[in-house]
This record gives sequence, structure tokens and C-alpha cells, in this order.
Amino acid sequence: MLHALSLYLLPALLIIAAASDTLYLRIPNWLTLGTALAFFPMALATGMPWADLGWHALSGLLLFLAGFLLFQLRLFGGGDAKLMAAAGLWFGTQQILPFLFFTVLAGGLLALAVAAISMTGVHLEITAEKLSRKFSEVKPSVPYGIALAIGGILAFRDSWWMGLSG
Repeated sequence: MLHALSLYLLPALLIIAAASDTLYLRIPNWLTLGTALAFFPMALATGMPWADLGWHALSGLLLFLAGFLLFQLRLFGGGDAKLMAAAGLWFGTQQILPFLFFTVLAGGLLALAVAAISMTGVHLEITAEKLSRKFSEVKPSVPYGIALAIGGILAFRDSWWMGLSG
């Protein structure tokens, strides 16, 4: 039972966050806090070594700082930054790069899809006005929680948690 919970808890929380971000363009604080706090008892209950737990905590802190910077630069929403840090706890330093790679890849594809959908609502007129100005008017909201969920689920398959024996 504990083994199954360790395999499905983070992906389930990420899917809930993606759904919330898709529907409301908001990731609730209780969800990111729950994702972060669930890591510690799950790590202890499944026998994660203390050294690994420390590396996982460092990963969460590094992603929190990166998310804060992205938020300050207005490239990320606050919920996205907090969710990235909470998920980072679950990946640790060994899986942080695959998590970020898959997240950035999914985020880029998501941004292109959202921009394309937004462009269908913009009536492009071929006049003296430059096409680039029309493109700059399109500022769609990208629910980046979807990208974080996809990145997290794809990176999870090679995480510490998958090495646990049931």
C-alpha cells in the first residue's frame, strides 16, 4: 500500500494542479503546500536515506529560488513557482535536470499551442500595419501548471521512488 502511494501521490497532485491551472489559471496554495509537506513523511516512511533527503530538500530550495526569480521577471506565476519547488523536493538533485528539461519542453509546446489558439481570435489585416505588431498584441495566459505536471510525470519514471520494492 505504501509503495503504491509513493508511486501515485506526486503524479496525482501534479494532475490536480494542472487541472486547476487549466480551469482557473490558479494553483491553490493548499495544493502546493500539501505537495511539499507530503514529501517528508513519504520519504521517511519509505526509508529514504537521510543524505538523500537532504539532497531532495536542497533541490526544492534551488527550485524555489529559481521560481522566485522567474516570478520577479514576470515569466512565471506565483503558483507555478511554488509548485515547481514542491515538485523539486520529490526529485532531488539527481532528477532535477530531467524534470526541468521535460517541463521546459512541455512548456514551450504549450506556449506555442496557447499562442496559436489565441491567434485565431485575432483578426489579422493585411494593411500598412506590420504583422509583427499584431503578434505583439497577443498576450495569452499560459497555464504552466500543465507543463510542470507533464515534466514531473515524465521525470518521475526514473526517480528514487521508482526504485522502491513493493
